[in-house]
Amino acid sequence: MNRLIAALATSLCALLATGNALAADAQGADQAAADSKCQAAAIDKNGKPLAGAAKSSFMRKCHADAMKSSCEARALSKDGKPLSGAAKNSFMRKCEEGAKTAE
Repeated sequence: MNRLIAALATSLCALLATGNALAADAQGADQAAADSKCQAAAIDKNGKPLAGAAKSSFMRKCHADAMKSSCEARALSKDGKPLSGAAKNSFMRKCEEGAKTAE
């Protein structure tokens, strides 16, 4: 009986780890797409590439906006309907915190 419980616990841990890895991969892909999009958009009003503090500030804001829109796109219920209210707020908070820790 103890072996069965140990085997089930091990299987459950492996399953949870796989789910977390898939979520991290999805966030990594989102960040890579956001980075290339933000790099391309880092241009001043005269058409010259941004540099220094201006570029850093722009990239930080651009990444935050991209992660927020990515989280909003994934804020769906199990049946595919958009979340709203407290459920959406909770999902967005967790999604955005996960994106920050992945950076």
